[in-house]
Amino acid sequence: MKKPQLNPLQAQLLKSGLANDAKAREVKAEKRKQDKLKRNNGVEIVDEIKLSAEQQRQQQIERDRELNRQRKMAEEQKALAAQIRQIVEMNRIAQQADGVAYNFTDDGKVKSVYVSDKVRTALVNGRAGIVRADNRYEIVPAEVARKIQTRDAGPIVVLNQATQDLPAEDDPYAAYQIPDDLLW
Repeated sequence: MKKPQLNPLQAQLLKSGLANDAKAREVKAEKRKQDKLKRNNGVEIVDEIKLSAEQQRQQQIERDRELNRQRKMAEEQKALAAQIRQIVEMNRIAQQADGVAYNFTDDGKVKSVYVSDKVRTALVNGRAGIVRADNRYEIVPAEVARKIQTRDAGPIVVLNQATQDLPAEDDPYAAYQIPDDLLW
């Protein structure tokens, strides 16, 4: 009996033992049947293997797109964090270990920074703010804090509204003086 003609891939599969002669004949016969039906009836035979391969390819493309989108977002977040760190480093106001304590809350906990009287007044009046950067607190001018806030509001810990030193007209306690040494 004459051996059927095999294409190079089939020959390699047979040599490696991944396929056998019977399976190769079966696949070839199935292919001939499909070609004959297609020619005679004009009917397209649906190949489930091709359909499932195409579906898997489409799903892989979608997964790759999603992973690329997530990677891009992570890179953008890193770049944004680097920008904020750079802005803080360039514009920070020095703290003083022997200065006055300024207390504030962060995540429900009371924290303190030690600053000069002038900086403390600026923090209270909204001319300066406190930013969390690299697990420490830095003091920056209010304009810089607002610039950071437009990029990401997460690092801003304290940014009071700018206030005037003049009391309001309808303030019932306007006649009472607040002691200078009153700290909370």
